[in-house]
Amino acid sequence: MLTAEQMIAAQKANIETIFGLTQKAFEGVEKLVELNMQATKAAMSESANSTQALLSVKDAQELLTLQASLMQPLAEKTVAYSRHLYDIAQGTTAEFGKAAEAQASDTQKKFMAVVDNASKNAPAGSETAVAVMKSAVSAANNAMESVQKAVKQATEMAEANFNTVTASAVNASKSVAKKR
Repeated sequence: MLTAEQMIAAQKANIETIFGLTQKAFEGVEKLVELNMQATKAAMSESANSTQALLSVKDAQELLTLQASLMQPLAEKTVAYSRHLYDIAQGTTAEFGKAAEAQASDTQKKFMAVVDNASKNAPAGSETAVAVMKSAVSAANNAMESVQKAVKQATEMAEANFNTVTASAVNASKSVAKKR
């Protein structure tokens, strides 16, 4: 049975976890705002430069060459922005995942302690019920670990796919720029 001190300690730990996760969420938002500010400043500067370059074009061939030269850097910057955005989201998600895993592990340990304590104080003849309960808890823990592994694998696969798509987009923009 949980004591009042254990319940207070658990509640305090939960509150600390919530505040920590809130802090991480705000840090992610700050990084996102900073990234968007940098991207906006760069876009405004490049837009002014591009407009000046367009105004100085003398013929159609020069216009086509200028357009081609503007497309590749735009594609690369878009890919870089997407990569930064993905990294920010991934970092924040990873922090939440670590906290969830730690919380789940701690909860499992505490629950097993309660089960063990209950089994020690169980009346004679209830060994089968205690064994079934322990087996159910063990199966639930194994299922949770399997889900966590599957989520990690899916995340790794998504990141690999993102990297492949990013590389393909950059290569495609380079080949289009070279053809012009």
